[in-house]
Amino acid sequence: MAPMDPKQTPASSSGGGFFASIASSLSNFGTVMSKSVNGIVGYEGLEVVNPEGGTEDAEEEAKKGRWKDEERDSYWKMMQKYVGSDITSMVTLPVIIFEPMTMLQKMAELMEYSYLLDMADKTDDPYMRLVYASSFFISVYYAYQRTWKPFNPILGETYEMANHGGMSFIAEQVSHHPPMSAGHAENEHFTYDVTSKLKTKFLGNSVDVYPVGRTRVTLKRDGVVLDLVPPPTKVSNLIFGRTWIDSPGEMVLTNLTTGDKVILYFQPCGWFGAGRYEVDGYVYNNAEEPKILITGKWNEALSYQVCDPEGEPLPGTELKEVWRVAEVPKKDKFQYTYFAHKINSFDTAPKKLLASDSRLRPDRMALEKGDLSVSGHEKSSLEERQRAEKRNREAKNQKFTPRWFDLTEEVTPTPWGELEVYQYNGKYSAHRATIDSSDCIEEPESRPEFNPWQFGNLEAE
Repeated sequence: MAPMDPKQTPASSSGGGFFASIASSLSNFGTVMSKSVNGIVGYEGLEVVNPEGGTEDAEEEAKKGRWKDEERDSYWKMMQKYVGSDITSMVTLPVIIFEPMTMLQKMAELMEYSYLLDMADKTDDPYMRLVYASSFFISVYYAYQRTWKPFNPILGETYEMANHGGMSFIAEQVSHHPPMSAGHAENEHFTYDVTSKLKTKFLGNSVDVYPVGRTRVTLKRDGVVLDLVPPPTKVSNLIFGRTWIDSPGEMVLTNLTTGDKVILYFQPCGWFGAGRYEVDGYVYNNAEEPKILITGKWNEALSYQVCDPEGEPLPGTELKEVWRVAEVPKKDKFQYTYFAHKINSFDTAPKKLLASDSRLRPDRMALEKGDLSVSGHEKSSLEERQRAEKRNREAKNQKFTPRWFDLTEEVTPTPWGELEVYQYNGKYSAHRATIDSSDCIEEPESRPEFNPWQFGNLEAE
């Protein structure tokens, strides 16, 4: 599909008019191929969207998916009262829909193709810098397409990653209500900082997900700061049919230092899958003139080509591939990539892993072994302990304080609400340097039990 007309590109990466187009794309998404379920008693009116078909097979599609009839009925009875609500943190969900990974690990998984940020830092071309950086941010969507839900982190939970691209990574759950995570990655070429918060709207058989967060990348050579505004995401067929995910709308990556930017449009899925996965757009200079077109599929590869001021490819140039999805395992139970398996492995863990690390969660480990009963029990136990910790803190007039990130006074606007920003405080780097310089030798059996509780013994605080 040809890239969008550069002359129709919005003038700024902020402002209500620009993001109204995103909301419009989302509200119109699926209207040509969704159909109410009228053939299954008790579920009339729920819409089922088949990305591979039209409107005539909605009821047949509704009978497919991962749910057994009795599980589906039970889940729908529990969930129907939440239609129209934000369900980010208000619903206890069954482990049958989970993958053995937490949201903090999911944040780390997005760093798989971080070499693209290295290349963005190394290049002298300001527009190729944005080609590499935007390709990195497109690459994360391959991981987003999995239909299994990650575990919500416990307040104070962390995730550490080492041995990937010379990079250190730390993420921490900094708030429980609303659920918020903060992450920091760094190597010799870049720093990556994110405050993550999601807002959702449950629609019965689907949920709209709005990324009320902030992502910043600083390229170290020139001090260039890049800011990301991603599109919203829609998860279709939560209960009826085969669950699938799409992110129709626009992604904007702005060079805050120069004013150059990238605007990429995620095509909405049309009849029989037309347009699904496709993304295209342009790199613009600070005068809003197109310089390089980018096109491809977020689940396969991206390419770029230098263009003229009208957005047409320059004569004598050709499309060049900038990124391609790495080989993935065949028929993996959770649709994991090889890198996703590394995320769960202790092989990517540094020495003296923090006891609050997601790898150590008993519910996650039980699910990884296929024991849903134990996983569900452990998940409930952790959630109850978290509630007890909150009651204990409130009774003692204590306030939770993150360990590796500080809450700033900055409140930044996003298209979907204001966001309190957390900032990496540098303490983890000092902590890790001290441990890495020690001569301690760890044995696997010496790994700690999962312990994110910062206020387990308030009397001793």
